[in-house]
Amino acid sequence: MLIGEYTHTIDDKNRLSLPAKFRQEMGKKIVLTRGLDKCVSVFTLKEWHKIADKLSDSSMLQADSRSFNRFMFGGAVETEVDSIGRILVPDFLKEWGGLSTKVAVIGVQSRVEIWNEKSWATHKETIEKQADTLAEKLGQIGVL
Repeated sequence: MLIGEYTHTIDDKNRLSLPAKFRQEMGKKIVLTRGLDKCVSVFTLKEWHKIADKLSDSSMLQADSRSFNRFMFGGAVETEVDSIGRILVPDFLKEWGGLSTKVAVIGVQSRVEIWNEKSWATHKETIEKQADTLAEKLGQIGVL
């Protein structure tokens, strides 16, 4: 399970060192894509194939399905983790996430999210203020 929050640096060649714990769980090939809330999502190949299968099951006849498939697949790139644990973040994904030198790398169970450090701090603060309300809503639908 991918969990935890780390602050890392993207170097001038757009390389980001993944936390060692994440590297062990993710393997040598991963998929990066545009994430929701303006982050970059990182998936193992196995997890990406699960998501791709689910999205492929959605109807091509529904505009929302087509649009979201374009969003996810069109913004995706398969990349390798190099021998010292770095990944290359393409320019278009850096731009999407507003990523600069300092980033937050967040483990979210089955994926990793890469956030602009300041955006993550703001988003986290909002979530922390709403945690009780969010937990109550999830409890009402049987999640907690």
